[in-house]
Order: sequence, then structure tokens, then C-alpha cells
Amino acid sequence: MSRDIDLIELTYEDWKDIYAYASLSIVSRYQPWETMREEETKNYVNGILKSQQEEPRTRYALAIKQEGKTIGVTELNVRSKSNGEISYILHPDYWGKGFASTAAKRMLRFGFEELQLHRIYGKCDPNNEASAKLMLRLGMQQEGRLRENLWAKDHWRDSPLFSILAHE
Repeated sequence: MSRDIDLIELTYEDWKDIYAYASLSIVSRYQPWETMREEETKNYVNGILKSQQEEPRTRYALAIKQEGKTIGVTELNVRSKSNGEISYILHPDYWGKGFASTAAKRMLRFGFEELQLHRIYGKCDPNNEASAKLMLRLGMQQEGRLRENLWAKDHWRDSPLFSILAHE
């Protein structure tokens, strides 16, 4: 399987491929949300479609496509004139194969080159070692830990915080 992917704007039809992984408990294990139902997945995609029309645009959520299939989504959310937050999620059939890394690298390049951001950061569940390792491989540095910053299912969760600067 090739790691060749396309990052493209989501369309409404992508909800079916997204539902195929967002409905799996293994995917939502480290997410603040439970497994998604069809209606929740459609609402998620509709929120992304709405954000594509906003001016100024602050949410760039792109489908990670492999051989025409949406296998995940990567996002860059502009939080201020100079800061953005990156995230990514993949169907588990594609974990550990370089797809998230490829998508995240492209999104970082987009943030620094096209959006002229100075700093891009990411957070993850403290137990999600794969996501933390990916951010380190991207050249991000762990800055610290946000204490109980996110309500996740039934408890407050800490979030390790990673970042990278444009000149790095």
C-alpha cells in the first residue's frame, strides 16, 4: 500500500467514509466524544462544510484520501493571527503506515507557508503514545501539560502540549 495521499476539501459524501471509522470504539478511545452515530457524523461534516464558507476562514479540515477513499481528516484551526492548532484522525486500518505523518507534514507546511503562522501546536490524550510520538517526529517539542483542560466523556483530562515554530 502506498502512502500517497491527497488532502482535499471535504464534501458531504465523505460522511460515509468518516462514519466507517468514527463509529468504532477503538477510534474514539482517546477522543472526548463517544463513537459517532450516523446523524452525529453528518453534523460533523456539515460543520466543516459551513466553516469552508466563513470569512475569515479559521478552520481548515481536509479529507485524507487514499485511492479515492476518505481514510481520515486532518485539521488546522487558526487560533490567532500567529497561532494554529493541528489535529488528525485516521481509520485504524491505516494506523502505523505513515499516512498521518504525511498529512500532518503537509498541514504544517500549509500553516507556515500559506497562512504565515508563527507557531502551530497540538494536544493529545496523555495515554495516546502514538499521537505524542508522531508530533515529536514532526519536529514538535513538548512544551508541557495542560491540566484538566478537557472534559472527556466522564472526567477531566490533561493534555500534553506540543508545538513547532515556523523557523524550526
